[in-house]
This record gives sequence, structure tokens and C-alpha cells, in this order.
Amino acid sequence: MAHHDHNLTTVSAAWLLPIVSTIVAAASGGIVASVISSTHPNEALVTLITSYVLWGTGFPLAMCVLVIYFLRLSTQSLPAKEVVVSNFLPLGPLGQGGFGIRQVGKVAMTVFRETDSLPAAASHVFPGEILYTVGFLVALFLWGFGLVWLFFAVATVYRTPKFPFNMGWWRFTFPLGVYATSTTMLGSELPSAFFRVLGTIFSVAVTLLWIVVSCGTLQRAWTGEMFFAPCLKDLEQKGAGRETKDAPIANSLTFTPSIFSAASAKAQ
Repeated sequence: MAHHDHNLTTVSAAWLLPIVSTIVAAASGGIVASVISSTHPNEALVTLITSYVLWGTGFPLAMCVLVIYFLRLSTQSLPAKEVVVSNFLPLGPLGQGGFGIRQVGKVAMTVFRETDSLPAAASHVFPGEILYTVGFLVALFLWGFGLVWLFFAVATVYRTPKFPFNMGWWRFTFPLGVYATSTTMLGSELPSAFFRVLGTIFSVAVTLLWIVVSCGTLQRAWTGEMFFAPCLKDLEQKGAGRETKDAPIANSLTFTPSIFSAASAKAQ
């Protein structure tokens, strides 16, 4: 599928961005299905099945990218300091994936029973309840996996002092936001004060980060410093080094008018 040469040093967590869109769509579909399930159960069933398909399309592929990205972090160097914030991106599919699979499972409890889509396994067991229980367990596993990536991201930022502010700082908000949503969801489903308090801490942290990044964006947008892609920093440095290297050659090939003046005077 590759049209260009790639190696592990070029692998970036930004590869997750086009994939996580299907996971977000699946979670949104679960919310839409919960709204229309009471008045339009058949349409809610179609939305629910579509959400499961979208989740199955995006989440396994995101896990494949995470494996490749973990291999890059384990065997190669860390990302450049201009894009070090991208280490928070793995929290996106993990947090949104856990929230989405729990949301569609919750709606399945009512939609499958109202539409009689799947036969009950027994008189007291319905497929919707099974999907809800499995979805909750998957969400709990993904939350734990996201906790590992959160530790990696915080440790990487701690070991990279004075990384510059740029548009990449917006990568703080979405991954931490959906991970906070997943944490809050677990706190509402379980009688656990731990998840509720931790979800509140994450929510406050995301709000403060959003304020900081917004203020920094507005300030640098006013001065024009913001409109610079951090990924082009290395290219700019390589271009400057190449110009310095080629400068002696260019000077040796430069002819000044005094040379021609001296030659014409000698001929006369």
C-alpha cells in the first residue's frame, strides 16, 4: 500500500488522526440511536449496527498503528521536541473507543429487545445485555491501556524541556478530553469514587490546557508566529545547512565587473 519509502523514524502518532474519525462517528452514532430509540426503533437499529461496523473498521486499525508506533519509540529516538505533544494522540482511539463501545452497548439493551432483532439465548438473557456487559469490560481494558500511554506521554514531555509552542499543542485537548470522558463514564457506571474523582481531575486539566492553548494561539496568531508547521522545522534547518555548504562554491563562480574592467584595460 506504500507509494513512498518509509522507515521507523518517520512513523508518527499523527497516523491515528484519519483512523480515529470512524471511532468518533461510531460513538456519535450510539448517542443518536439512544435519542431516536423510543420513537423510531427500526432507524435506531440501523444506526446501532452502523456504529458497530464503524467501530470495527477503525479501532483494530488504530491498534495496528499503535503497535508500529510503540516499536518506533522502543527502538528509535523520541519524536522531535517540536512535535513531542503528539505522544498524547494514542489516548484518542483508546478513550473514544472505550466510550463508544460502551455507548452502543447501552443502547443495544433497549433497541434489540424492542425490535426483536436477535433471539434471546434464554428466557432471562437477552443479546442487548450481553453486548452491554462485553462493551463495559472492553471499555475498562482500554482505559487501563490508555493509562500506560498517558504515563509514556507525560514522561516524554517531562524529559523534553523547553519544547516550543506551536499548533501541535492542540493535540493536548482531544486525546485528554475523550480519555476524561471515558473515565467519567466508568465512574457513572461503577459505584467507585476513584473514577469519579479522577474523571473530575482530568476534566479540569483539559479545561485549563484548552485555556492555555487558546491564549497562546491568539497571541501568536496576532504576531504571525503561529502560522508555521512544526514538522517543517527540520527541513528549514537542513535547507540552511545546505546553503552554507554551497556558499563557497557559489562564491568561486561569481565574477565581478572589476575583472572585466581589468581585462579590457589590458587589451587596450
